[in-house]
Amino acid sequence: MPSNRTSILWAVLAAAFYALNAPLSKWLLADIPPTMMAALLYLGAGTGMTAVRLIQRRTGTRPHEAPLTRQDLPYTVGMVVLDIAAPIFLMIGLTKTTAANASLLNNFEIVATALIALLAFGEVISRRLWAAIGLVTLSSILLSVEDAGSFSFSIGSVFVLLACTCWGLENNCTRSISDKDPLQIVVIKGFGSGGGSLVIALLQGERLTDGLAALGALALGFVAYGLSIFFYIYAQRGLGAAKTSAYYAVAPFLGAGLSLAIFRQAPSPIFLVALLLMAAGAWLATVDSPPAEDSSS
Repeated sequence: MPSNRTSILWAVLAAAFYALNAPLSKWLLADIPPTMMAALLYLGAGTGMTAVRLIQRRTGTRPHEAPLTRQDLPYTVGMVVLDIAAPIFLMIGLTKTTAANASLLNNFEIVATALIALLAFGEVISRRLWAAIGLVTLSSILLSVEDAGSFSFSIGSVFVLLACTCWGLENNCTRSISDKDPLQIVVIKGFGSGGGSLVIALLQGERLTDGLAALGALALGFVAYGLSIFFYIYAQRGLGAAKTSAYYAVAPFLGAGLSLAIFRQAPSPIFLVALLLMAAGAWLATVDSPPAEDSSS
């Protein structure tokens, strides 16, 4: 079992790599259809992590890890299916909302992961984490409102929230196998989910017309999905699903900042209010609760 400090480092590294996802995906979506984009991201993760595995074998640096077994099959299948749906929802959402909004909305994954961890696995949710869930949810509502007068929701934001819900479920599936070989898990995620998304994309009639953009998507998938998931799994071993997701919450802020810089968008007043609420929620989620508080939750 890794130390708490090491697990936090893995979680922050996972967040930093994933922060690249929304802004760079939004940029590449100008040349790649959304479902095809989702497929390339995960295929890039699978291909890149397979290369890492081969390098480890040739250099003799591959650590001994427990392989997945037949008993892990339900969680593995669930992980793959949810990882087909989530990135497709996110890519569709990115075509209909700003990358900055989508980046911040990714923090809704905290809410989904924590509540599912509570309901399905009995993980303790402290009072601070409950407060964080409330603030993140309120911020997500503000980011999703398209017309405050009629209180109508942006369809793009709804798709991003659907993606976060799928990833919340997927995080808890991965939690159940996080003590197994992380490289094997990421390779299965990459080729299983990427292959599934590719089939859906082809059935929808989506095609690739820009080879350079496709290579960019594969490279982005290796970093933002492959390496990020790899470090996320290591973090879950020491922190659990809910707390790992909380530390991972820095990713949306990095992504939002990068998105505003790349697309040169001035944040709206609602965005700034949502940003403050989201920051407060993320801070509460990452602060360790004292034992007495945890035990009374």
